[in-house]
Amino acid sequence: MKKIFLLFLVSFAFIHIQAQDKSPKKMPRIIILATGGTIAGSGESETKAAYTAGKVPIDDLLNAVPQIHNYGKITGEQIAQIGSQDMNITTWLKLANRINQIFKDNLADAIVVTHGTDTQEETAYFLDLTVQYEKPVVLVGAMRPSTAMSQDGNRNLLDAVMVAADPKSQDKGVIVSMNERIFDSRDVTKTSTTNLGTFQSRNFGPIGLIYDGKVSYYYKSLRDPAKKFDVSKLTSLPQVEIVYGYADASPLTVTCLANSPIKGIVYAGMGNGNFNAPVGKALEEAVKKGIVVCRSNRAGSGRITLENEVDDAALGFIVADDLSPQKARILLMLSLSETSDKSKIQTNFFEY
Repeated sequence: MKKIFLLFLVSFAFIHIQAQDKSPKKMPRIIILATGGTIAGSGESETKAAYTAGKVPIDDLLNAVPQIHNYGKITGEQIAQIGSQDMNITTWLKLANRINQIFKDNLADAIVVTHGTDTQEETAYFLDLTVQYEKPVVLVGAMRPSTAMSQDGNRNLLDAVMVAADPKSQDKGVIVSMNERIFDSRDVTKTSTTNLGTFQSRNFGPIGLIYDGKVSYYYKSLRDPAKKFDVSKLTSLPQVEIVYGYADASPLTVTCLANSPIKGIVYAGMGNGNFNAPVGKALEEAVKKGIVVCRSNRAGSGRITLENEVDDAALGFIVADDLSPQKARILLMLSLSETSDKSKIQTNFFEY
């Protein structure tokens, strides 16, 4: 009798385990935060380029791609409804704080942010420096409005949800998913005004690919410091402006900025962050007035070397390493929100 009872228990346990194995896989909870942009744009014609960004609300975007619900429990939230040329620090802070709150309250396993492409790389890097959690955050956009004949937004949104849902996207920092490729937010940049393959990482290439419903990663950036900037109590950031270098440039722009209440200047110099003599003198005077000057470059790739062609120590400059001018501005603003020590700020540029 005992043997029969034990056999019954073993059989019951086996059937129970099999039933558990066949139970449906738990789907990740994904919140899509919408900010507007071309992906939510609407035009008067399927074939004309003119359109208005940010017109389509988040619910309509989700309804247009019902397949996304195969990859997770999807909900949407409208954070802003603007073209990304109008993206601003207030919206950045709102977005970062909302993402941190969602993860703190365990409301989602991953987040997708829909965004216009003009400043998508800047928002992605800002979030990479301020989101305190290692859960997936994926930015996505489109080069053609939702009403265009061959619009790319629906496919890009589906791919971004796939990326957010994939377990391999954990601990990758904030990433950008566009045109079947995955980019690290620090390195990605928009390289064409209209081409679908506009997003590139000129120094290192994409970190992964999306194809046929599969997400594949090939490497991970090592610039992912454990300590992020805390913006939870900030309502603004120190003002930093960018000055563009060119042949026979006038020092007038630098001089005007040096007489304003700004805290930093990113100089997008020629070659290895170089400048002519009059501009160099104006930048030196800006440093004497307490403005932090960071040398970057207009070339689009490569790094700025410290103490090479320019005597940075004597002039009081710091360098952006391989950050683009627009991303150097973001890191400088966030750094200045915590310290005015130039040696610490320079360390940030070599570590973040």
